[in-house]
Amino acid sequence: MTWPDPGTWEIDPRHTSIIFTAQHLVVARVRGRFDVLSGSIEVRDPVEESRLSVTVEAGSVNSGVAKRDGHLRSPDFLDVERFPTLSYVSTGLRLLDERTFTVEGDLTLHGVTRPVELAAEYLGSHADGDAPLVAFVATTSIDRNDFDLSYNRPLPAGGFAVGPRIDIEITVEALPAGIKRVVA
Repeated sequence: MTWPDPGTWEIDPRHTSIIFTAQHLVVARVRGRFDVLSGSIEVRDPVEESRLSVTVEAGSVNSGVAKRDGHLRSPDFLDVERFPTLSYVSTGLRLLDERTFTVEGDLTLHGVTRPVELAAEYLGSHADGDAPLVAFVATTSIDRNDFDLSYNRPLPAGGFAVGPRIDIEITVEALPAGIKRVVA
């Protein structure tokens, strides 16, 4: 598979998703999502010198339950009034084979910046009307306590309401900088 030509690719927020999963009430899992505000991928030659950056609206958190989403936006968790965005900026890229790679970068969440590594795959490119698009998928896990997201509630039968580990899956579609998508 051939990587995209060097240049800047803008992440399409309408076709990009950030899905998270967290342990809930010891035995269950809760899924939710965030909306991407903006982002770019700068493909370089060699590809290992490529960079990416993404900004996410913290208040866009959506787990499908309005009351829980309100709590996630509150000072107990994301505190969106004080920290309205999350961001990820890459610091390095390591190719594993022609499609898979590791991205090292810094995640800023809740006012705390920590290194986070993404396991990523380049899915390919496709002509979308007059413009090419590229697609990627990436996964990682973080410990929410590392970002001072330590709210919890002990449960009467033991354990806590929310587990520390957050699994994250990111799917990305991007277009060449300055090109607008013609297909919805």
